[in-house]
Amino acid sequence: MDALELARWQFGITTVYHFLFVPITIGMSAIVAGFHTAWVRTHNPQMYKLTRFFGKLFVINFALGLVTGIVQEFQFGMNWSDYSRMVGDIFGAPLALEALLTFFLESVFIGLWIFGWGRIPEKLHATTMWLVHIGTVMSAFFILAANSWMQHPVGYRINPDNGRAELTDFMAVMTNKVQMVAFPHVITAAYMTGGAVVMAVCLWHLHRAAKNGVTLEPHYRELYRRATRVGAIITLVASVGVIVTGDLQGKVMTDVQPMKMAAAEALYYNARPAPFSVLSVGNLEGTEAAHLIEIPGLLSYLGKGDFDAEIEGVYDIQKDYLSTYTDTALTNDTRTNYTPYIPVAYWTFRFMMGFGFAAMACAVLALWATRKSAKEKELRPAWWHWLLIATPLFPVIANSWGWIFTEMGRQPWVVMGVMLTEFGVSPRTSAAEVLTSMIVFTLLYGALAVVEVKLFVKYVKLGAEDIGEPTEAVTKGVGEDEPLVYTY
Repeated sequence: MDALELARWQFGITTVYHFLFVPITIGMSAIVAGFHTAWVRTHNPQMYKLTRFFGKLFVINFALGLVTGIVQEFQFGMNWSDYSRMVGDIFGAPLALEALLTFFLESVFIGLWIFGWGRIPEKLHATTMWLVHIGTVMSAFFILAANSWMQHPVGYRINPDNGRAELTDFMAVMTNKVQMVAFPHVITAAYMTGGAVVMAVCLWHLHRAAKNGVTLEPHYRELYRRATRVGAIITLVASVGVIVTGDLQGKVMTDVQPMKMAAAEALYYNARPAPFSVLSVGNLEGTEAAHLIEIPGLLSYLGKGDFDAEIEGVYDIQKDYLSTYTDTALTNDTRTNYTPYIPVAYWTFRFMMGFGFAAMACAVLALWATRKSAKEKELRPAWWHWLLIATPLFPVIANSWGWIFTEMGRQPWVVMGVMLTEFGVSPRTSAAEVLTSMIVFTLLYGALAVVEVKLFVKYVKLGAEDIGEPTEAVTKGVGEDEPLVYTY
């Protein structure tokens, strides 16, 4: 493999690995803030224990997400210097805001939340976690603004003297129509993921007690039952948001990236109406496909909101792209194939939806298992153990497949219609150098994954501990010279 292919593999590995933590961080920060607010309002011991319990899990995940995110950004200078030189003035603006504004917002207030138990007023303390959550959401907004510009570049011009893209309208970049649908889609998916984690963890404790014949104290049984239902409801409500925003995103994608929509369906020729295939069999080259199970007109609706609309096919779009982009400064090869690798686009699109629907099914099952009339023996079967391990993984995997589809479906463009991926790689970086860094980062990420899983599992097994409420310290006050103590 050459430096270009290795650089793409490295960026894909680091991006997908980093995004394993991002939706959990966004979703759980909101849920922990909600539990904390409920405790401040009611002083219900259950809410306090849930806040501390899931606060530990959130901090573990936050730390790993932070480390992997920093490494990811180094690649713009390491492997993609020509890309950074060409469009850095635009792409760098939202990333700079993300680093200077939201990163520090999250870092400062997560510290106040961790060390603030019993040291700052309760309401102010709960507010710090809400500010952490706002920081995570704003961080996602700025990063998605940068990515959305790559999908649909707006608010820029090409300087004829140096050939670089220059920012002309910052607000156009921030309000890009791709951004306006991608942002709510990602955020609702994050809430869905956070809800699934809370749901699975608490239901697992109920299952473990039922399987081992242990009778939980009524206080803890109600605590886990309530938290399971909260997580399940959040998962279901957020999943509705994912479906609605995904539908809107499909229509925008058809408008600005028709090739990506055609590749997602393996639709090779224009069709009116265009069916959606549930199952398709094609060759490995991605040049033909036989649709085995189809839903008539569904792709037309997904793409244009009309069951009888015409959807353009891959080969027809390829002809249009050849006439549009041939002989431009960055795409001067008449042999350029503007088609992404269709088997990847087709299946990642379906895996994204399939795992998302699986998470919804698990939420419905969790609500049924925790109804008031439910019997403990209903949670005893061994299959619950494996289902509860898989439940939080379903939305995480769906998010990952969604990102792979988003990026692979844009190929061969690194910036749609502006710059091909092959022109963005660092010209003086050798394949051996990229391979070395990729191996080092992959091994490092593997080690971090072991640490993450061990810590996460350790504190999940400990469950919601019986920790006294920190109201006494707030009442008496804390001396100026008393050292801060890490609460976990």
